[in-house]
Amino acid sequence: MQSGLILLVHQEHSLNKKEYQHCKEENKMPANMKEHSFIKGLKSRCLHLLHQNKTTTESSRQEAVNSESRKLTLNPSREEVLKWADSLDNLLAHKYGLIAFKSFLKSEYNDENIEFWLACEEYKKIKSPAKQASKAKKIFANFVEPMSPKEINLDYYTKEAITQNLHHPTYTCFEAAQKKIYSLMENNGYNRFLQSDIYQNVLNNSHDHRQT
Repeated sequence: MQSGLILLVHQEHSLNKKEYQHCKEENKMPANMKEHSFIKGLKSRCLHLLHQNKTTTESSRQEAVNSESRKLTLNPSREEVLKWADSLDNLLAHKYGLIAFKSFLKSEYNDENIEFWLACEEYKKIKSPAKQASKAKKIFANFVEPMSPKEINLDYYTKEAITQNLHHPTYTCFEAAQKKIYSLMENNGYNRFLQSDIYQNVLNNSHDHRQT
């Protein structure tokens, strides 16, 4: 009886030991496999999210273009619209041209340049030194200061010059920066605008000035 009990305990002990060893090995080996599988799955998920985000962004951008195009209720003559393609000056000098250009840049989430350029135009009209100083600080805080809400793309030296000019702001405080931003718009956004649906829609819907 006693020897039988000892044998049974020994068998259970051996079985538990084998099960423990089996579980240990089972947990050890799949850990590497699980880690590899997890990393592989994570990479796959990231690639999927990046692709999904790119598709969503492109779709949102196109929807924004279409939305801005539909909201424009401009009625310039065809001759006026065609002159917009002659130069950026002609475009910005025309009331409807400026509205259309701003709408296009907004649809591209890239309207900080035109906003800065317009702010500089307003700044140059200010006569009061006190108001001029206040406006200069506001422009700097919104467009020039690092991490500002609508930070524009300016080189270090231009930014540094503006920073120094803020101590004694003058009519030409932002002149160099405004010229650089104008050049950026002329070489990039302006050309894209002329090829955009917004410009083509305004052109197609414009009236002939000879019939007005």
